[in-house]
Amino acid sequence: LKFSLGAVMETGGNSLPSGPDGVKRKVFYFYDPEVGNYYYGQGHPMKPHRIRMTHALLAHYGLLQNMHVLKPIPAREKDLCRFHADDYVAFLRGITPEMQQDQLRQLKRFNVGEDCPVFDGLYSFCQTYAGGSVGGSVKLNHENCDIAINWAGGLHHAKKCEASGFCYVNDIVLAILELLKVHERVLYVDIDIHHGDGVEEAFYTTDRVMTVSFHKFGDYFPGTGDVRDIGYGKGKYYSLNVPLDDGIDDESYQSLFKPIMGKVMEVYRPGAVVLQCGADSLSGDRLGCFNLSIKGHAECVRYMRSFNVPLLLLGGGGYTIRNVARCWCYETGVALGTELADKMPQHEYYEYFGPDYTLHVAPSNMENKNSRQLLDEIRAKLLENLSKLQHAPSVPFQERPPDTEFPEADEDQDDVDERWEPDVDMDANDECKPLPSRVKKEFLEPEPKDSEDPKGGDRAREMDATFAENASLKASNSGLLLKDETNIKLEGNSNKPSDQPVDMNLE
Repeated sequence: LKFSLGAVMETGGNSLPSGPDGVKRKVFYFYDPEVGNYYYGQGHPMKPHRIRMTHALLAHYGLLQNMHVLKPIPAREKDLCRFHADDYVAFLRGITPEMQQDQLRQLKRFNVGEDCPVFDGLYSFCQTYAGGSVGGSVKLNHENCDIAINWAGGLHHAKKCEASGFCYVNDIVLAILELLKVHERVLYVDIDIHHGDGVEEAFYTTDRVMTVSFHKFGDYFPGTGDVRDIGYGKGKYYSLNVPLDDGIDDESYQSLFKPIMGKVMEVYRPGAVVLQCGADSLSGDRLGCFNLSIKGHAECVRYMRSFNVPLLLLGGGGYTIRNVARCWCYETGVALGTELADKMPQHEYYEYFGPDYTLHVAPSNMENKNSRQLLDEIRAKLLENLSKLQHAPSVPFQERPPDTEFPEADEDQDDVDERWEPDVDMDANDECKPLPSRVKKEFLEPEPKDSEDPKGGDRAREMDATFAENASLKASNSGLLLKDETNIKLEGNSNKPSDQPVDMNLE
């Protein structure tokens, strides 16, 4: 069942000095058993239950025993405020379904309501998924692992002061801020079908973070991510956007992904990589319109893994939940260097995967609207932009800010190689209905086997890094309208006797 990924690598990806790709990686996997209980509401396409389905597959494929399985530590309010506005976080903490009729003005102000509904345990849910992402960054910073995974994370649309696209707290920005304590440069890669707008905006004016997003562009949420949007000020050319059309297949996708990411790794030389693995770019996704197979999607993980740079894998979109679970299970195997059998083992959600009961699904025969000429033009343009970065930016980096603090008891727990039991329970039906919104439109494609448990839950984790002022961007036909500039400031007491704060302005 298991063999080295070196045997299946079709294309060598190492433009950086590193060991052979076949070397096993040490993987930390963050999972909270309560995460599958959170429920956006009847008819809403975002289903946290998919995380529990993924976990069940991991357990029955025998992958948990090859990873360190950790429960996220809850993110506190002040931790979330490292990026988000104080009043927005306070609102998320206090709002409940029972009181929302009395808070209509605040709901509108923070874009909470239809696509981002108020549900039981909303704030705890935010703490949970943010906790896993920042916890992964902490483990990578401490060199406890080579790869950290948080499939509950990757909610890339959330802004400093508002929710967006089913996302409330931007765990990715918080995780990157944690990584910046140790690494001079961090690379963010987004293969969700939707543009990673929240992360791009946050780091639009700095060269400390490069963002690369592969996404559907043109009359599609969130409407940003033009190839001409390249960053601003010191961040010019450090934002890359790869706009794609309907029906892109594995071959076309990789004809862009590998040359572009190979050049990015060569030129930018990041100290750590964050890869958002949104599964709504898979063929047959309820809200998506791409035609990637699970292996084609996972090839992005395999390729980024091949560079042997600290890697944080996050979830994201994905609304045909049986395929989301398939995808993230397979990609966990890729992270571990393990090839999984296509025949699915029996487990508690086995009936979701009929009638074939296999890990992989064939792509459809939909038309690929991405012509060879279009792909060649996009690739040439982005490689040209990258050629303008002569070398990795030299960033003044004097003293390392203090590590994120952990409560004593939880610190001990984190160091334990904890194994979660595979038995989880969930049973209830939920039909899918369209949301009355311009945001992420849902297609009327019934998926009768998607089920949910309409219960709330709790949980979360910790972090540290200060972020001030978020860029607010709008794409237009003439290019990018920059409303506000980003100013990132990381500070904290040094590990030396002096109490002078570390101050790094990344404008």
